[in-house]
Amino acid sequence: MKDNSTGKLIVFSAPSGSGKTTIVKHLLKQKEFNLEFSISATSRDPRPNETHAKDYYFISLKEFKQHIKNDDFLEWEEVYRDIFYGTLKNEIQRIWNLGKHIIFDIDVVGGLNIKKAYPEKTLAVFVQPPNIEELKIRLKKRQTESDDKINMRVAKASIEMATAPQFDHILINNELEVALKDAEELVKTHINA
Repeated sequence: MKDNSTGKLIVFSAPSGSGKTTIVKHLLKQKEFNLEFSISATSRDPRPNETHAKDYYFISLKEFKQHIKNDDFLEWEEVYRDIFYGTLKNEIQRIWNLGKHIIFDIDVVGGLNIKKAYPEKTLAVFVQPPNIEELKIRLKKRQTESDDKINMRVAKASIEMATAPQFDHILINNELEVALKDAEELVKTHINA
């Protein structure tokens, strides 16, 4: 087993539609960062473009609740009624055993909980859309959810944006190319610290 004491954690949190997934995917392509994606577990159904054990570990609500009882999660949250998300402790260990740094694409509560669990090792970045209207436009462009779901996400986004000051950095994703470069600099600085 490799020494996992050098593995860093990099958290990207944001309201849905802010661009955090695009930023995380870009960072994963930068081989010099030696990053591995932390796959979250969820009790929700996969979207048409999602794959089990790549995008998420899709597990039943019953299984998810059993993992909670067993204290198998580093962090978890019921984001919407009966829709749970969480990070399994064995996922962190899996990545550290590979000798890599861990990158998260995670909701704001989960991101802050990881920061609390590993305060010295974690860089927590809040990706902020230019404004709520732009967020709504981005969610509609996805064409993956109903108007009701989009409205639910937009309402949640206003609450999530209030948590931004609790993160190490706020990255405003107004222009994607600029946000990607800023994200690279933040990660490089954290890994080399």
